[in-house]
Amino acid sequence: MSVKPGKARKLNYLSQLSVDTGHHVITDIRAYHADKKDNQYLQDIVGRLQPRLHKTGLLWRNCIADAGYSSGENYAYLEQKGLQSFIPAHGTYRGGPEGFKYNQEQDHYICPQGEIIPFKKVFKDYRTATLKKEYRSSSKQCKGCPLQAECLGRTAKEKKFSVTYYKDEYDRNIQRVESKQGRYMKAKRQSTVEPVFGTLTQFMGLRKINTIGLQQANKVMHLSAIAYNLKKYLKFTQKRVKSGAKALRSLLFKIDAYLNLITLNLSTLNLS
Repeated sequence: MSVKPGKARKLNYLSQLSVDTGHHVITDIRAYHADKKDNQYLQDIVGRLQPRLHKTGLLWRNCIADAGYSSGENYAYLEQKGLQSFIPAHGTYRGGPEGFKYNQEQDHYICPQGEIIPFKKVFKDYRTATLKKEYRSSSKQCKGCPLQAECLGRTAKEKKFSVTYYKDEYDRNIQRVESKQGRYMKAKRQSTVEPVFGTLTQFMGLRKINTIGLQQANKVMHLSAIAYNLKKYLKFTQKRVKSGAKALRSLLFKIDAYLNLITLNLSTLNLS
């Protein structure tokens, strides 16, 4: 069961897929239940996809996705896996209170009046299930401050706020996203993954899944992805091929390779 703004409450599957930006080939697809957010499935996708690409001799350097996959845990995980993330930070992300400066070496904030707001503890926010760091001043620091009413409110006597535990990972990712390469990656994402997903839903029968259960939904999605890749592969031509004999041999090789791929996928999906 999933609920999305402006849409009816209903039963859905999340179709998570990854696409090679070079040739728009689907490299991974899987069905998930739609009761969770996209960013909660990214680590599972990367964990399955990276070894498979490495096994076939493909080097994966950059991970491009939309803001729905943004989280500090994901940024840290991708760095651990040796991947550069180009995932825009979620609109709710704040690196600290407005007007406060962060001292990375000493791990504290400096308020507009020059007072140091030190780090106190790491805790888990059970509402969002994420790690955060708490910073808190003392009542003596804030007493008599001309910004006290505006900064603390009516009842608080000290400044207290929390920031994501993965602030450094957020900042590094945001710097990449806002760079020249980041703008290029955004255009690349919009011209690869999104059109592929649109083709699957509009022309490959993925608007509805007429099966029961997650396992059966996975079979439908895999078969749609196989059909999509087959069409891409059969239409692919190499410019260096000139003679008809070489072209025919290349086409036969492609067909043989994809027949083996279909056999492998059917065996994996346990279809009969």
